[in-house]
Amino acid sequence: MARYTGPKWKISRRENADVFGDDKWRKRPYPPGQHTMSKGRPSNYAVQFREKQKVKRMYGLLEKQFRNLYNKATRKTGNTGTILLQLLEMRLDNVVYRLGLANSRNQARQFVTHGHVTVNGNKVTIPSYNVSIDDTVELSTKFSKNEAVKLIKAENKSNPVPEWLQGNKVKSVPTRDMMDGSIKEQLIIELYSR
Repeated sequence: MARYTGPKWKISRRENADVFGDDKWRKRPYPPGQHTMSKGRPSNYAVQFREKQKVKRMYGLLEKQFRNLYNKATRKTGNTGTILLQLLEMRLDNVVYRLGLANSRNQARQFVTHGHVTVNGNKVTIPSYNVSIDDTVELSTKFSKNEAVKLIKAENKSNPVPEWLQGNKVKSVPTRDMMDGSIKEQLIIELYSR
């Protein structure tokens, strides 16, 4: 399985956003790299590309996975951008992260692949599993007794759980106002529809 294992701080600086959810990166007036002084206003393509890269890295996807989700979103009726974000939010690794069972999406992805997450009582080891309405997502009973997991739950107890999740259950499909407002999904749709 391919995944990014390089410096996360550098990626957050490149995208000029908190990509990995750790708030430890510092904003600088220039992107990382040796020769990156500002050369004027970026083109429309550059703005669209940076937005796509930011969202792709936030959810930990590769290009082919992201393109497949875009294609799936275009086949459905409705606003393609909102549907794309809904598909991203309904991934199992993201739901585990949003429920506060993990500190980051990467950690949630690891919990899923190691078999520590159950959906409706059945073990699921696929992070891209699409969770449905009324599904119950929990950590396995043996794993939830682990001291590190208890610490993670205690740390995330103060973090608010989104409205579309209730307890450990998926209550509904998230609407656009329930999702991250910093994402400009229209730029991604414009980039892929070129």
